[in-house]
Amino acid sequence: MKPIQNADHFIYFETGLSPLKEILEQNNYSKVFVFADTNTAEHCLPIFRSLLDDLEDFDIIETDPGEENKNIDFCIGIWKTLLDFGADRKCLIINLGGGVITDMGGFVASTYKRGVDFINIPTTLLSQVDASVGGKTGIDIDNVKNMVGTFSLPQAVFIENTFLTTLSKRELLSGFAEMIKHGLIADKAYYKRLKTSNYQTLAPIEIYRSIEIKNKVVTEDPLEKGLRKILNFGHTIGHAVESYALSNSKKPLTHGEAIAIGMICEAYLATKYCNLTEAELEDISKYILSVYPKYNIKEKSFDTLIKLMQSDKKNEDGNILFSLLDKIGTCTFNCRVTTKDILESLVYYNNL
Repeated sequence: MKPIQNADHFIYFETGLSPLKEILEQNNYSKVFVFADTNTAEHCLPIFRSLLDDLEDFDIIETDPGEENKNIDFCIGIWKTLLDFGADRKCLIINLGGGVITDMGGFVASTYKRGVDFINIPTTLLSQVDASVGGKTGIDIDNVKNMVGTFSLPQAVFIENTFLTTLSKRELLSGFAEMIKHGLIADKAYYKRLKTSNYQTLAPIEIYRSIEIKNKVVTEDPLEKGLRKILNFGHTIGHAVESYALSNSKKPLTHGEAIAIGMICEAYLATKYCNLTEAELEDISKYILSVYPKYNIKEKSFDTLIKLMQSDKKNEDGNILFSLLDKIGTCTFNCRVTTKDILESLVYYNNL
């Protein structure tokens, strides 16, 4: 498949990482580091090595897996490791992993010695269609997602479906939520196609189309001043539910599971504040619940969820702002929504 261009770098598909060899040769990096979590190191690093069997001169930096570790303390440990290895400004960091790795690895690279080059090799469906594309990096503070970060573009992104064979059904389903979102906000025909697809056996072209949609949006608005905000559909409520579950549950939700909840709730709000029809709301709700397990949003969590939404980085002048659907395939942003209606949307979800 043809590479997709984003600013001054390319997103490569199914190349066996062959362009990576050229990038390394052209830039003559002083040191190369592969950043991975312990799970990725076990399951994906062997695939990485097999695709680049002549690349031996690199050091591995490992971290613990999980969103709960995407924080400043772990970043400090990584920065210290880079110093211990003698990393200078001519080094390269290859982020091999899911969204936590690409988010945190990009942040570490963009801030170490005021910025070193990095490459993203996303190994989960979620990171392929979401975190690795667009130049956002970030870490969490007090369980509020991505509160500190930078806009920093990688030298390249590599999408290799071979890595998806290492994933569980639940991990695949997590990434599939972002693909559904891309269809809902920008391509009705693509949304309809996904409704007939099996998330466990996705065709490469379906993943390609999802990345194509996101890339088009972020290329037009790289710093999230306007259009890029539509990518937040489902995320204002979804992030709050995800953060709450992370700190209050023995079995936290995946990102995709939380965003699935958020999309239903925010589709409900779209019938009140935009032009989404009741029939479209029913279609979205019925389809998402046919794919994702129902979750009980406990009423005692409502106040905390509102407080988490009030901390959302997209808010302005103390107002909680949403990106909402005008119809399936079209989205608008900066929609002010009352707390009363947000709570109503949570009740709507619970009553489905």
